[in-house]
Amino acid sequence: MEKILNTNNGLIYNVEDRPSFKDALFAAFQHLLAIIVALITPPLIISKAIGLDIATTSFLVSMSFCISGFATFIQCKRMGHVGCGLLCVQGTSFSFIGPIIAIAAVGGLPLVFGAIIMGAPIEIVVSYTFKYLRKVITPLVSGIVVMLIGLTLIKAGITACGGGNADAADFGSLQNLGISVMVMAFVVFFNNCRNHYLRMSSILLSVVIGYVVSFALGMVDFSELGNTANSTVNIPVPFKMGVDFSFSAFLSIALIYLVTAIEATGDITANSLISGQSIEGESYVKRVSGGILSDGLSSLVAGIFCSFPISIFAQNNGIIQLTGVASRRVGYYISGMLILLSIFPVVGMAFSLMPSPVLGGATLLMFGTVAAAGIRIISSQKLTNPDLLVLAVSLALGMGVELMPQILNHLPDSIRTIFASGITTGGVTAIALNTILKFFNKQHHSKTVTHIKIK
Repeated sequence: MEKILNTNNGLIYNVEDRPSFKDALFAAFQHLLAIIVALITPPLIISKAIGLDIATTSFLVSMSFCISGFATFIQCKRMGHVGCGLLCVQGTSFSFIGPIIAIAAVGGLPLVFGAIIMGAPIEIVVSYTFKYLRKVITPLVSGIVVMLIGLTLIKAGITACGGGNADAADFGSLQNLGISVMVMAFVVFFNNCRNHYLRMSSILLSVVIGYVVSFALGMVDFSELGNTANSTVNIPVPFKMGVDFSFSAFLSIALIYLVTAIEATGDITANSLISGQSIEGESYVKRVSGGILSDGLSSLVAGIFCSFPISIFAQNNGIIQLTGVASRRVGYYISGMLILLSIFPVVGMAFSLMPSPVLGGATLLMFGTVAAAGIRIISSQKLTNPDLLVLAVSLALGMGVELMPQILNHLPDSIRTIFASGITTGGVTAIALNTILKFFNKQHHSKTVTHIKIK
């Protein structure tokens, strides 16, 4: 790169620097390699879970690119109070996959988009009141929810490894499992390479290899691409797939918005440290508040334009460290690339044709990593007996509902929609039980102290 290394923070380009076109494009491409598979995973997993056709899946993938590009630009640019003004890359969030699938099973995609639109203002409110909500959404609660997100998604990942449809004759065939294991093995291999670029693009490279092998085995039919080759470009249209509203659907997704806001705070803090920015004082508070506000507004726009909620991609912080480029202007290039990819239907169609075992092999590790992140958050806390009780009950109920959803069959639809997701069930349990036990222990401690003083 052309600019001399900044010896103060190890960066080649600081946040407000203007990299040359060549350097900015190179850095942006590295970010794109790191996020592209993670970006398309939510729409692909959701589409396969609820049985959408390839054309609809392709459109959802395109909208994920488009909204992620829009959100990245707003986050990096910082327009007024909106955005953190750092090189924060935005993408479709994994966290909402479970609740979205549960909502779609009840009311289809219109109800999903309605819940996304209704829930987004929660994150907007959190951006102004976060310091108060920290008393309710503690690190223990956050860790439980993040771990449940990973654990519940593993079911979708392992289903994809088997072929995507558990009722199909070839589900779990040696061919499907072989492809999944091969992709997983390549992800592990590239992740352990000393070459930084191989590590950053490990998932994308592994998926490409899996795609090529699958094509050679006759598992991919590109004939459907011919139908989109001459089609018009994808233009975002508000409410193209319809919208429907339900309070129970809103409640099932509301908790995830709270957790996403907490995760955004951690991601922005990490990004600030890597980028040589302060992590205290008024400027830091404005940065975090603007970042969470941007998340909420972008998710609102996503619901309107038939896409799924947006969050900050933490893995891109590592790329800033590796490349030494923290300039937020690189985000404009990333945004342009994502929007360009969204325009052409053939791009979304090509990803939609990806065989389930290829996607499963890559995402199974990604979902396991999410669960591991939750475990790390929990293990960083000094757990008391009440904390262990909160953890045990939340995991038992959350995973119980996920493994045996029929337990809710006799409940009203409105209640079933809320608790159909193990994430929501476990998360609500964690918040309620943690709050109750803290209040009970505080009262008990107060009485004990008073009794000692009287004696």
